[in-house]
Amino acid sequence: MSSSEDREVLQEVWAGRIPAMFTLSEQDCADTTPDPCYLMLPRMSYLPLATDKVRKQFSSHLSGQAGEMWFSYRGSPLRWHHPIGLLYDLLADQDSSLPWSITTHFSHFPTDQILSCQAREQVEAVFMASLKEADQLKHSGKVVSLMQKKDHNQLWLGLTSDKFDQFWAINRKLMEPLPGEDTFKHIPIRFYMAGNDNATSSNIVQRLVTPGSLAQPRLLGDLVREMGWEQARLVVQGVEPDRQVPLQWLARHLAYPDNFNHIAVYL
Repeated sequence: MSSSEDREVLQEVWAGRIPAMFTLSEQDCADTTPDPCYLMLPRMSYLPLATDKVRKQFSSHLSGQAGEMWFSYRGSPLRWHHPIGLLYDLLADQDSSLPWSITTHFSHFPTDQILSCQAREQVEAVFMASLKEADQLKHSGKVVSLMQKKDHNQLWLGLTSDKFDQFWAINRKLMEPLPGEDTFKHIPIRFYMAGNDNATSSNIVQRLVTPGSLAQPRLLGDLVREMGWEQARLVVQGVEPDRQVPLQWLARHLAYPDNFNHIAVYL
């Protein structure tokens, strides 16, 4: 694949959006129910970074004092530390009706089901921890360890402000093998078993996965056979990748900003 085609794929993935309709929970409504809030949610981002407009629209319609804002889909709390695209692929992919209908809550926070998120810095900490884990798998941690604080800041600002070029000016360093090597050491990939409540930790599968070699690349189909999932449907970034796709290509082109491939598995 040429560099121009490469960039085109990356831009298409980056630009992925999910039309969503946010409604205020009946438990939090005052006398009149406010109109829904409609957003085009970026697949690559996280709910706390993309929902300021929802908070502003509903804050004057609450029946009581506003607690921490959280979201649910069909009664299942949405885990904000997962990318938005993964949440949709995992929970709503089989429900083809759009916009994605999400309920907004300001009370009764489900502390036993989801993490509290009081500030954007918590999202940044989760993102950077996952990024460092991905680099450890791909390069034994050697790329992130050489980055300066301004590089970390540029990655984060590129993501939060939806600036493709700003983000990829730094991220491309993470998307190349180490000098003298043809592939990543391992592929950062997590599988999430769909059809369950909401990707609780017991439903996440992560293995140490090697990419093969340039001469004999390991394919997605190879990995799927090893996992015993030949009949399963796999969804990443809203698409079902061909089983003949090399894992190295998948890691470079369909990864989320944290450099992981987050894949929903429908058995």
